[in-house]
Formats: sequence, structure tokens, C-alpha cells
Amino acid sequence: MLGLNELKSVIKVTQIEVECPVKNCLEAVPRQRKSFKRLDKFKCPQHRIYISPSTFEYENEQDNILWKGKADLDLFNRIKRVKRESRTARDNSEDAVTWNVFRFLERKGLLSEFLANLIKQPVENPEVIYWSYSRSEQNTWEPLQKARETFEINPKKGSEPDIAIRSNSDLFFIETKLTASNNTVPTSKNPMVKKKYETGGNGWYSQALRSDFKTAAVAERKYELLRFWLLGSWIAQQLNLDYYLVNLTPSEKEKTIGKDFKQHIRENSKRIFLRTTWEDIYHFVLKNSPESIEKSQMVDYFRNKTLGYRDGKLQKAFSILN
Repeated sequence: MLGLNELKSVIKVTQIEVECPVKNCLEAVPRQRKSFKRLDKFKCPQHRIYISPSTFEYENEQDNILWKGKADLDLFNRIKRVKRESRTARDNSEDAVTWNVFRFLERKGLLSEFLANLIKQPVENPEVIYWSYSRSEQNTWEPLQKARETFEINPKKGSEPDIAIRSNSDLFFIETKLTASNNTVPTSKNPMVKKKYETGGNGWYSQALRSDFKTAAVAERKYELLRFWLLGSWIAQQLNLDYYLVNLTPSEKEKTIGKDFKQHIRENSKRIFLRTTWEDIYHFVLKNSPESIEKSQMVDYFRNKTLGYRDGKLQKAFSILN
């Protein structure tokens, strides 16, 4: 896996070509424009990565994930059967970081402690649902599918939390952000989208939110978070669980999202919105994970993770001192 230690801090980008970002590589490829394309002419023949001015993509997505044991890859491939889209091979892939970090926490038995630190109370028997895939059901998690049918006009393309975790007493939806922001709006102009969100579940919308759909989803551009708050809180109410919508961001981004989003929702002791950061998880791992080869891999990953290039300059993913 390529990171700060392997990549050039600055790459040469001209109107016609881009140099390979790997240190000491003299290869250059034609400059990509508009959409990213996995074509041989854009691939470095030495390092087998597809290159654009802003990022690169591995030929094999497994080159961008840390955990490649049989059980890990079996689960990863089963997840892809229900996951709507995947760009795991891309250097700046949010999905790859999400998998690498949460699979580590799960493998090492650290999820309960991490979540307990987050909500300041015990979390017992957490079950991780990656991108809607339930291992116990070997399919899309049924409560989520039911919520999609209740609130969304196209359930097959419905809301997909990055991580859902069900414990004995809690439900967590974790919406991860890396390069993207929380500012999202509906792409459909169909008035039934708004109507079904506001009327589904016997009008659950009015119990879970303060602001009307047009204000929260369109004017304030919190459409994605609104959906996860609405569907997740409804599922938790059906299952008699406490609900936490967690927005996971880099420490230097979305600093005011708590204040910004909370003004639109109805929180109480049973449903709470939280922000935490990737750097918080790094420090948690550093402090709480027993020493092991895998811990060293995880720590190195956080310290060396990159997010491609901006104006030819390499971007570090996290605010962590090496």
C-alpha cells in the first residue's frame, strides 16, 4: 500500500501528462480529464496504478485494504453483493478507510470499548453491519430494508449507512466522511420523495425532526444526514433500542456539524446525534489496543494515509504527527 513514505510530495502535472506519484519513478501518463478512467494508457506500467492529476487507483482493490485473511476477504466479497457501489481501489476511497479501521476494531474486540467511550455507558455484544450487509441474515439487514420500504420510493436504491452497529441496547448508524462533506441535497425532483419521507411510518418525521423537509434537506443541504436520522431512529424505536447517529470526520473538517444539524432534529434520551473524528479512533487504538503486528499496521496506516494531490501537492489524510 502506498502512503506518505512511498509517494512524492509534489508531482508534475502539465496540460498533456501526469507523472507517476511513486518516489523515484520516471514514468508519466496522459492527463485524465473529467471522469476517472481505468484505461491502460493511464496506468504506470511499473507500479500498476491508474493515475490522474488528483488521485490514483490500484489495479487490484486488495492492494488498498489491510486485512486479507480468508475470513476477511470472504466477508468483504459478501458485502459487495449488497453494497450499491464501491471505489475501494481508489487512494482517496472513503470505503477503504472505513473497512480498514472498523474491521480492525472488530477483529481486535475493541468495538464495545470504543463505542462505550463515545456514549459514556456500556455497549454489549455489538454486531457490525457493513454497508447494510448482515452476516446473521447473509443479506441486506431486514430492519433497514423495511425502513427503506417505509420511507423511500425506490427501496432497492435506498439509504445505505456506511456502518450500522446493533448492540443489546443500542443502534448506531455511523456515517463516515473523508473528502466528501455533509452538504447534500436530493437529486430527484419527484414530489413523492418529500411526501414519503414526511408521511412514512405514521408520520414519524414530525416526531424525529423539527425542520420541514424543504428546509433541512434542500435549503440547509443536510439531506443525507436527515435520511439516516429519520430511518435509523425509526428502526431503533421499532426494536426498542437507543439510537445514535454518529458523523465520523477528519478532525479539521465539519467542526460545527453538531450545532448545524441539531437545530433540525428532535433529540432526547433515546436518540442522539454525535460527531467524532478519525483522529479520535487513532488515539483510542494507540492507547487501548494491546501491542501486536496488526496494531503496528493500523497505527502506520493512520500516520501515512494520503488523499491524493491538490495542485500537484500530496494531501495527508489525518492531522497526526508522525
